[in-house]
Amino acid sequence: MEFDLLSEFDAVPDVGAVDSGELAVTDDVLVKAFALGPEASIEPHEHTDATNVFHVLRGTVRVERDDETATVSAPGVVLNERGQLHGAHNDTDEVAVLTASLCPLPGQ
Repeated sequence: MEFDLLSEFDAVPDVGAVDSGELAVTDDVLVKAFALGPEASIEPHEHTDATNVFHVLRGTVRVERDDETATVSAPGVVLNERGQLHGAHNDTDEVAVLTASLCPLPGQ
């Protein structure tokens, strides 16, 4: 049994690039990992039928939520409620890693 789902995710993206991978997918939740290279972004988007939680695991990201921005460093957690516009940007010279949990899955 695999306990540390992140252990296999060892992405090292280039400047401006984002590498991602699904860590867990069930009937109730999707957990994805994102490695943001320097100056890379997860473009602002929304999930009308699901809550999204960012867990910043390594580095620092600037998160956007609706009309607000904040800098969050590891370890950090950002709650994005249903329908909130949200995204993340790596303003640093280092790779930043975060997970995003989506629950419930859209259409559930």
